[in-house]
Amino acid sequence: MTYYQFVQAVETKVKEVVRDKIEVCAHTAEKNNGVTRKGIMLTERGINISPTIYLEEYYRQFQNGNSLDHIAADILRLYHEVRFRKSWDAEKMTDYEKVEDRIIYRLVNRGANEKFLENVPHIPYLDLAIVFCVLLEITRHGTATMAVNREHARMWGVSGEDLYKKASENTCRLLPDDFSTMSKVIEELSDMPQEDGEEYMYVLSNRIRSYGAAAILYESQLDGIGAYLEENYYVLPCSVHEVIIVPESAAPGREALDFLVREVNATQVDEEERLSNHAYYYDRQTRRLTA
Repeated sequence: MTYYQFVQAVETKVKEVVRDKIEVCAHTAEKNNGVTRKGIMLTERGINISPTIYLEEYYRQFQNGNSLDHIAADILRLYHEVRFRKSWDAEKMTDYEKVEDRIIYRLVNRGANEKFLENVPHIPYLDLAIVFCVLLEITRHGTATMAVNREHARMWGVSGEDLYKKASENTCRLLPDDFSTMSKVIEELSDMPQEDGEEYMYVLSNRIRSYGAAAILYESQLDGIGAYLEENYYVLPCSVHEVIIVPESAAPGREALDFLVREVNATQVDEEERLSNHAYYYDRQTRRLTA
């Protein structure tokens, strides 16, 4: 069974279970870096925010012998965890004053998102781009957002710079930063205690670890890290969700770090979550991050 056939089969199976209580349909979405993903969208009556559950992992389970019945049941379990309990007032999007306190920014790769960037206001940043969205909801599973496009900006009468100023105020407030040692992050993710020792690597993200690489844009963030480390440092963009900080004194060299970023991207990071293929360098004296 091909992946396309699998999606159709899952759609049919889930429809059989929910009957007419929830509308179920196959959905194709263009994600970050131009990646296209196909899944199923579940729409509940009276609620206008519909989660899409992507099926790649379920397809791997199916290939390993898991049944469609079991997969459909797990999808519905997940849906009831992530479903939205109320509608978003779509009319708010026509009134800038009603959404301005929810506008946040994200960092994406400029070269990999050329088509997307044609249709959205953005600010170039090194070889990356700062893009904007309206934060609809935050849950323990992540965020629900709506991308701000050029039509929104024209309707609101705002520029990219206006959006950046507002997002700079909001993002650090709504999505506070998290700066932790690598061993602490590993311990949290694996629930396994790590041995004590000198720390050479740190992770910067936001507290929900969703598009947290944008935390490098927070006011005084890079200066503060430099003051804490008391030296210059490298920033490794391990994904759109977080960056790794390596003090210059502990770094093996720029070429080695660039190779490491490329290797991790190729083997550990999904294409849609990649931010960049090389390291960045922060100089405390000039207070600048450079590619």
